[in-house]
Amino acid sequence: MSSTLPASKVSFNQTTSASGRAMTNPPHLKKARSGPLADRIFGWLAKSAAYFTLLMLIAILASLTISAWPAIDKYGLGFLTSTTWDPVTEEFGGLVMIYGTLMTSFIALLIAVPVSFGIALFLTELSPAWLKQPLGTAIELLAAIPSIVYGMWGFLVFGPVLATYVQQPLQSLFEGVPYLQALVSGPPVGIGILSAGIILAIMIIPFIAAVMRDVFEVTPTLLKESAYGLGATTWEVVSKVVLPYTKAGVIGGIMLGLGRAIGETMAVTFVIGNLNQLDSLSLFQAANSITSALANEFAEAGEGLHQAALMYLGLVLFFITFVVLTLSKILLSQLKKNEGAKT
Repeated sequence: MSSTLPASKVSFNQTTSASGRAMTNPPHLKKARSGPLADRIFGWLAKSAAYFTLLMLIAILASLTISAWPAIDKYGLGFLTSTTWDPVTEEFGGLVMIYGTLMTSFIALLIAVPVSFGIALFLTELSPAWLKQPLGTAIELLAAIPSIVYGMWGFLVFGPVLATYVQQPLQSLFEGVPYLQALVSGPPVGIGILSAGIILAIMIIPFIAAVMRDVFEVTPTLLKESAYGLGATTWEVVSKVVLPYTKAGVIGGIMLGLGRAIGETMAVTFVIGNLNQLDSLSLFQAANSITSALANEFAEAGEGLHQAALMYLGLVLFFITFVVLTLSKILLSQLKKNEGAKT
């Protein structure tokens, strides 16, 4: 005569189904949970990684400050407003490099952000299925091209094209026009601030576009389909649904591209002209940047004020990056505050 075991006799690794038959628990339920010691070790490792990153940041800042102190002590904040850079007489000022860094990065963002936005919008909302994957892969491959290749291409190919087909026609068009004539003045050689800014824009477009595309795809399909169902156009869906939902990721992608533009060295060195003078505010004026000056002069700089001035430039670049990051955080917090006010 058959009999069933009482519920208290059922093995720990078994459960009783609705029909009364015993079922074996899934294998993952048989695994013992990690003990408190493993959790503590994991917590220590995570905390150590965070503290190590913070210590590295403080160490870099301290090292730059100590190395740049002779120049800081002699020039003070006047270093930031002086255009003189003469290693022979040991007179140094960083305004030309700071101006070149900020202007090339601004031009790069001015070009790259709308282009990257258009690429991400096309890939996520408008592209046919057969084109989405190959086009996305091709854009990502641009990020793998070494910066020195961009610099060589900019110097040998893009620069002459810019001089012949852009600068010369603009100089003829704006001849005698106040301000605009000065904006395009200079010898038509194809190197300068505008050329460097365009090359930087080409370099950072893959980074910004990839981040924007990924965050656009995170937007719940239900939200977009609901907007389309209410009669919204593609632009209305993007501007009123996708962008508000993904604004943190979009700003993060832009900051990633800006950081790449500010810190780029080799490509800028090829096309900016490396001239430590600020004769005019022309877009075609040869200039210099902080990274280019460091790359060109650090190996030959002797110990003393010259090397300290270069380290001072590195410290300035550090603070420029810090200010940019701080402004992005303030912008994000302000956007969140505005959302709270609306609700």
